[in-house]
Amino acid sequence: MVSLSNQRVHHRDTENTEVAQRLRSSTYEHLPRKPNSDSISRLLDQLDELKTQFGSPGYRTVDRILSRLARTEITDLDVLVRFHELLLFIRAYPENARVMKLAESQLKSFGKRVEVLRTAEVDLSPIESPEVSGIAGTSVTDTFTFPIVRWLIKQHPGATSLNWDWFEDENRLSESWPRFIPLLAEDALVEANVPYQLWLKTAKGRAGNDLTWLIRRFDSLNLPDKDKAELFNAQKLYTTWTPPYRATRTGMRLQTAEARKTYYHREPLIQRRDVSFQDELSKRPTPLERVSVKDGEAILNLTREASTIRYRELYGFTHGDPARVFNTHLGRGVDLFVIGLPPAVRLPLRAYHAAMIFKNGVAVGYFEGLSLFERMESGFNLYYTFRDGETAWLYARILNVFHKLLGVSAFAIDPYQIGHENEEGIESGAFWFYRKLGFRPTRPEILKLVLNEESKIASRAGYRTSAATLRKLAAGPMIFELDKARAKSQAGDWDRFAVRNIGLAVARRMGSKFGGDAEKFRAASVKSLNRILGLTQGDWSEAELPALSYLAVTLSLTGDLHLWNDEERQALVKVIRAKAAADEGRYLHAMQKHARLRSAMIDLGS
Repeated sequence: MVSLSNQRVHHRDTENTEVAQRLRSSTYEHLPRKPNSDSISRLLDQLDELKTQFGSPGYRTVDRILSRLARTEITDLDVLVRFHELLLFIRAYPENARVMKLAESQLKSFGKRVEVLRTAEVDLSPIESPEVSGIAGTSVTDTFTFPIVRWLIKQHPGATSLNWDWFEDENRLSESWPRFIPLLAEDALVEANVPYQLWLKTAKGRAGNDLTWLIRRFDSLNLPDKDKAELFNAQKLYTTWTPPYRATRTGMRLQTAEARKTYYHREPLIQRRDVSFQDELSKRPTPLERVSVKDGEAILNLTREASTIRYRELYGFTHGDPARVFNTHLGRGVDLFVIGLPPAVRLPLRAYHAAMIFKNGVAVGYFEGLSLFERMESGFNLYYTFRDGETAWLYARILNVFHKLLGVSAFAIDPYQIGHENEEGIESGAFWFYRKLGFRPTRPEILKLVLNEESKIASRAGYRTSAATLRKLAAGPMIFELDKARAKSQAGDWDRFAVRNIGLAVARRMGSKFGGDAEKFRAASVKSLNRILGLTQGDWSEAELPALSYLAVTLSLTGDLHLWNDEERQALVKVIRAKAAADEGRYLHAMQKHARLRSAMIDLGS
């Protein structure tokens, strides 16, 4: 979402809502203000107003304000957080080297500022809330998934621990711990008030902390990683992580030669009105370069740190393939890292790509693309701190990269991103952000309402769309189609499409024809498809079998596969094999050449 909402992109960017509710209950904005807060707030007001006035005489005041604040003790958490966010913005969008160095220097002092408050016994839990988490000197606590906890222990040994204070359902432990603690079942399966913490501490002896020992025990189980993760995640154990400075929002920096070449802003930022989406997508893309596996792993570590300190997990960062990480420099100090997935964890039908965005070395947001043929569901989240930056230009440049890399040309947006069941999206006017870039609603009744609103805006000075109307506008998806003929049309091939429709149709067939037995359904569908293609199970590699199975159950819904000609059948084989190839982009390119398969998929999903 050019998120104008600070929440998840689709549902794979997960935020633990229970954690969020607990921490938001004491949000920093409601803390009592200290005596020196008002004078400091006035300085911050000035800083906020001046931070983007590049090239103006007023910007010279920025370094004086920063120098003064460096000597000022801040004891109000609200004010301290606001100062932190302004410093981060200035560090990412500096006008000159002096201002950048002042911002960097003061950010490095934040651990000490937080420690002063902790020593004074100030309650710091408000600045560990999801809106502002990740400040130096603080920690995060969440029910992180097994892959992330295992990664945290490997990457940050000694900085993670179990948090028993929030743990509530010990009965869940009886399903898994007896697997690696002898005779625990004798207690856990029949007794009440089982002292699980005592069992754990006794069983592990001196072998590291509780969490490290527990993760190693799960890792030693003779089970696939997927099953280990299901067992561990079902426990809902809380992990507390205290990140080192370099892994906090305060101190995280991209350490590459290109990122160290700072881009200084001498002129006003590029505004949305200055961006032509059509033109930006048609420009020659900046070159993509695949990084080494070692560097790819380092970038994935950064993406996981950037997400975890914000109480989030993005599927592409958690499971990304270090061998499929690409870097491109978009200009204006922006580095984009595109990340693919290894075959074993890919989605059944759509191709998945994630991307991390750095501005002058500072992590400013991420992107997620889910593609089928030429259609991509695009999710773009610019972190809250940086939304006064060049959002529209940045979004357009990123889509340009994916357009050229994957051949996608129709960009769809989920209703959540524009405000459906997302009040922050309503408050920020996310719908109009996309609409003014050229996106259109796919539902005729919403498009009619949009045209009516646009007429009011054009004829009534100062007219603003009400929140109630924005909620109606956000009730359906939007799409931008690079194809000019389709873009001018009020209806397109993908307007009624949703991949969920295909999934539900497949589920209905499984329930009605196979009694809800997934294995029978898969076996029958694969057998039928192989017969039509003139192949046997032995003609497919082990890595290709999942793709074969998923497309087989999907295409079992079509009634004319047997009528496809030889060329169409051979092209379908190429599509299936490409899904398991090292580069999932090959899958999309193979799909885009198969008109009949495209037509069938659109029919099934509409």
